[in-house]
Parts: sequence; C-alpha cells; structure tokens
Amino acid sequence: MKKIHYGKWSGDDAEAFADELSLEQLMQALSGMLLMSEMGDASLRDLLDALEQLLMEAATAPEDDSGPLDERQREWLRQASEEQVHAALQRLLQRLQEEGYIVPAETAVAGQEPFEAQSQTSHAQHPGHFGGQERVRFEITDKALDFLGFKALKQLLGSLGKASFGRHDTRELATGIDVSGSSRQYEFGDTLNLDISATIGNALRREGLNLPIGLDYSDLMVHQAEYQSSCATVVMLDCSHSMVLYGEDRFTPAKRVAMALAHLIRTQYPGDSLQLVLFHDSAEEVSLSQLARVQVGPHYTNTREGLRLAQRLLARQRKDMKQIVMITDGKPSALTMEDGRIYKNAFGLDPLVIEKTLEEVAQCRRSGIMINTFMLASDHGLVQFVQKVTAMCRGKAYFTTPYTLGQYLLQDYLGKKTQRIH
Repeated sequence: MKKIHYGKWSGDDAEAFADELSLEQLMQALSGMLLMSEMGDASLRDLLDALEQLLMEAATAPEDDSGPLDERQREWLRQASEEQVHAALQRLLQRLQEEGYIVPAETAVAGQEPFEAQSQTSHAQHPGHFGGQERVRFEITDKALDFLGFKALKQLLGSLGKASFGRHDTRELATGIDVSGSSRQYEFGDTLNLDISATIGNALRREGLNLPIGLDYSDLMVHQAEYQSSCATVVMLDCSHSMVLYGEDRFTPAKRVAMALAHLIRTQYPGDSLQLVLFHDSAEEVSLSQLARVQVGPHYTNTREGLRLAQRLLARQRKDMKQIVMITDGKPSALTMEDGRIYKNAFGLDPLVIEKTLEEVAQCRRSGIMINTFMLASDHGLVQFVQKVTAMCRGKAYFTTPYTLGQYLLQDYLGKKTQRIH
C-alpha cells in the first residue's frame, strides 16, 4: 500500500510546496490551455511548461491577482532555484495523476514508466530538465472534464445575472422539484407530488380530529409546479479551420460552452439528452467525454452532412422536443456526394451546396426538429444562409462572439425548459 507522509512546510521544501497547492485552483487556471485545439496532442512537457508559466506569472503578479498562490508561496518561488522549481513541478504532475485529473494516453510510447516513476528518474538523470517526457502524451480524465464543466457553467450562470443554485458555493448542484402557486386536487395521471399539509387538512375537515387519520381519494392535494418537457439536443460544432484563423480562437470557447451545457443537463435535467456532432469536410459524432480533446479539423464546412447525422441521432430519441444547436463561423462550402466523394468550393455559397443543405433543413422541419444557429462571424454570406435556415425551421439565429456565446446559448436552452400549467 502506498504511504503518504504529511508534514508542515518549512518554506524550503519543493515537494511540500507542491503538496500545499490547491489542484482545483490549478486546474481552473489551466482550463484555457487544456481545452485549446492544439492540446489534443499535448505531451507531459507541454503540461509542465504550462504549469511553470502559470506559477511564475502568479509569483510576479500583483498580490490581489496572484491566482492559486499566497504571499508565502510567491516569495518561495521568487527565491527558489531552477532545480527546486522543477522538483515542485514534477510533484504537481504526480499529484494530478494521483488525484485522477490526468492519465497516460493510450497512444503513449510503449513501455513507458508511470508518471511518478518517470518524473523521478528523468529529473535525477537530467537535473534542471524534463528528460524524455516530451514523448509521452497525456489525457485529462472524466473527473477533470466534470470539474471544468462545473466551473464553466457556474461562470456562465453568473454572467446571466443568476445566482448559482443556492447562495453557498458547492461542488454539487441541487436537485428537486420547483413548486409555484397553490396546490390543487389530485387527478389521475398527475405526478404524486403531494402537498402533505393540504392533504391532511382535508382529511381532518372531513372526519374531525380522530386517530388514525383516514385518507380518502378526494383528500389528495398536489403541488402545482413548472412543467418541464424533455428535450433531445444535438450540438453541431463547426471545427473547420476557420475557427482558429484570423488571430482569434473561436473553437476553445465553443468547447467550453458545450461542456457547461453537458454538465447542466446531467445534473439538472437528467431526462434530457445531449449529443455532439463535429462537422468540417465531413461529420462525425464525438462522445462528450472526448470533448476536451477534439481539435480543429480540415478546412471546409460540410453543414449538410452534419445535419444528416444530427437527424439520425435525434431519430433514436423519444423526447417531447428535439433540437439542433449549430455553432458555426462559416457558410457551407462542402458536400458529400452519393458516391462518397467530397465536393468542395472554398468560396462558399455554391448553388449546389446551398440547395442540398437547405433540403436537409426542410427535412428537419418535417421531422419536427428546431434548428437554432449561433453565428460566430458576421460574414454577409453566412448571415444570408442562416436567415434562410431560420425562416424554414422556425428556429432562432444569434449573432454572438466567443465571449457571449455561452450567455446566449444557456438563455435559449433554459428558456425552453419551463412553461406554466394551471
């Protein structure tokens, strides 16, 4: 059994310094780096470099903006030698694995030692360097994804001006039944969400104060609540190369929003479903557990193929409401032909591509599927296309930026979840 030794940090022990740091705060600070498109092939060396940069910036930042470090830790970093800093980083890497935030990738070099052993041997053999760790890839775990999704959701709800599920910070989101208005008499088929006080009150008025209290069918009273319909959602995420061009990374914020939406549905609306489709030259479904690791793909935008795949996924769901949430920054520029070849037109608005794509939109309308489009660009051709999509399927179109995407998307989703019944 592995032994863990605890001790008071004296200020000069690199390992004790690393053990005192909060991994949750580090993960939150690293979230942008972990979700970046190019991090799909990241190595341990990349992660160590990012950790070193984070700590060095925190050590020299103003005291009110020092991130995960307190003043004592900042002072230690400013005075530590290169070897001490590297030893602390290796210990942090080991802790991230021990706590289940990262694991070796399945494609790591065969025969590699575990992170802990490799960290120690490489540092011993190459003081001041990270040895051969640049060859070893890592993956963040479901625990890390869940944590990042929770944090992203909390931030997005805060930006909407809403308190985050109660007034006390917690890692757990509340569940329960929202009650509004007065109760009414139970009718066959109602959810048995009994108003106990009103039910017993009816029985007492009918029979008087006798024990035991006899309940009759007519005594039953139920709470009136917000009706919550079940919804099947497919997020169509554009991962064509334009999502990271022109000096702006639009793909990373889109992934973060999808993670927040997944966390919201899993914790607050377990009756709903969420699936993810990436579209570029073609389209494919990606599990939500792989979301943080997906990267920007080829150059073109095959919107039609994404819609076709989304419809097949939604056809398997038995929900009250079905919708496609499409996040894109480009107009359709590719088409999968009947023989499997990909027809491409880099300029977009190709009549054949647009015609076939709109045919798929019409099929969505006939199947009762709503399409809501979140545009990350204001290109005239994209606006024209989205206007046609919106008119055909009675959906909505939102012009957003990577910074406002989450607010618009969550407002739209939460707005559909409730309607009053009397």
